[in-house]
Amino acid sequence: MSEWNQLTVHQCRELLERGTCSSRQLVENLIEVIHALEPNLGAYLSVDEEQALRQADAADALRRQGKTARLLGIPIAVKDVINVAGQPCTCASRILEGYRSPYDATAIARLRAEGAVFLGRTNMDEFAMGSTTENSAFHITRNPWNRECVPGGSSGGSGAAVAADEAIAALGTDTGGSVRLPASFCGCVGLKPSYGRVSRYGLTAFASSLDQIGPMTKDVRDAAILLGIMAGHDSRDSTSVAAPVPDYQAALQRDLSGMKLGLPREYFIQGLDPDVEAGVQEAIRQCERLGARIVDVSLPMTPHAVAAYYIIASAEASANLARFDGVRYGLRVKDAVDPMDMYQRTRAMGFGPEVKRRIILGTYVLSSGYHDAYYLNAQKVRTLIRRDLEQAFQACDVLLTPVAPTAAYRIGEKSQNPLQMYLGDIFAVPASLAGMCALSVPCGFTSHRLPIGLQVIGPAFCEERILRAGYAYEQTTAWHRQKPPVMAPELHLTDKNDNEL
Repeated sequence: MSEWNQLTVHQCRELLERGTCSSRQLVENLIEVIHALEPNLGAYLSVDEEQALRQADAADALRRQGKTARLLGIPIAVKDVINVAGQPCTCASRILEGYRSPYDATAIARLRAEGAVFLGRTNMDEFAMGSTTENSAFHITRNPWNRECVPGGSSGGSGAAVAADEAIAALGTDTGGSVRLPASFCGCVGLKPSYGRVSRYGLTAFASSLDQIGPMTKDVRDAAILLGIMAGHDSRDSTSVAAPVPDYQAALQRDLSGMKLGLPREYFIQGLDPDVEAGVQEAIRQCERLGARIVDVSLPMTPHAVAAYYIIASAEASANLARFDGVRYGLRVKDAVDPMDMYQRTRAMGFGPEVKRRIILGTYVLSSGYHDAYYLNAQKVRTLIRRDLEQAFQACDVLLTPVAPTAAYRIGEKSQNPLQMYLGDIFAVPASLAGMCALSVPCGFTSHRLPIGLQVIGPAFCEERILRAGYAYEQTTAWHRQKPPVMAPELHLTDKNDNEL
């Protein structure tokens, strides 16, 4: 079996430009790997083999004509919450089962214009509500490093596909950590752009003031490449910011001389898994060896972030998901006695337990008599969290923290205790509430051989800072090159030299 599926985006581009392989061969190789691994992994909801091969053939034809583009012929997987014309967009929910998108999201259109091939739809927590990908209406996704563990969420399918080399790269979405958490749990790179940096047009909304599309890749350079293509103002998204888009690849350097890296004391607390803390602390020391200056900072509102996030996100979700009513598209129950009966039964049958829980919570905090006590206070806390971060960035360029208090945990371990699961987002949600950018980079393994992620948080629209810090660290370590034992023994797969994998 060819090992082209293990390549990064920039490595694929080099091979395609040299003629070492064709886009069709690359896509066929990935399809072969997906067929072999998916029964044990479940990273995808669907793979559009026929369309992907047609796109690959078209890319190869353009290359033979001497034409090129930054992603010409390179296959990318897409989280099933981002619209791609002609492909399903179910948001991993029964209420949208069978729905196909009639248009491209802006991020997809920009990738398509650079020649990207869209391979398939990755699994996720239903409507991006969850931290484990156990909330998908169709199947769970397993962690490639240990199939008894969760891959994180809600972009768990994208994280697992990239880590298991079922995709060259993938898109995820991050509302409160949904790119960074699975990147940390699966051992790949995940970038949450600043709010407004990447257009949300064509992204099915969960929480409109928080959602962002972000790349999930095998190294930091790939994240910079994809962000550079997707970023920029879009008149179809009123929250898109008309800020200049830097050359993110030019910001990548192998040292950190002159950079000040802040360590927020509230992120290194009792309850942090010892293996996670040890991995992050060693990463901090490595950054110091690369020339960075380490400074201590404080983010005193951190303990209130999870409560504020779940109130705001649930309130916005309750409003956004009102559009799924069985009237215009998706599921519609039969034999309803009147429109209200149809509406109520469709939503009862179409939404899963976690989505219902958040709709109920969101509706409650927005209701008369509770709006000020909950939603308004949560917005005030959000403002204080942003002020904390802005003040910290007066003393440092970026922050270094864990992505999560633990590494991946066992499937089902927290599914009966939602509050315990929500608390696992404590280190991820502050950057989301503040609209700032953040990056997860592999920084080691626990004693059980589960990946650990280092989080790099930067000020709004300063993605080049976090990419520089992440790249410098990554290039002096080998964690991002480690491969999970996803090949089940019963599959007996071999490499190109007939050595069993």
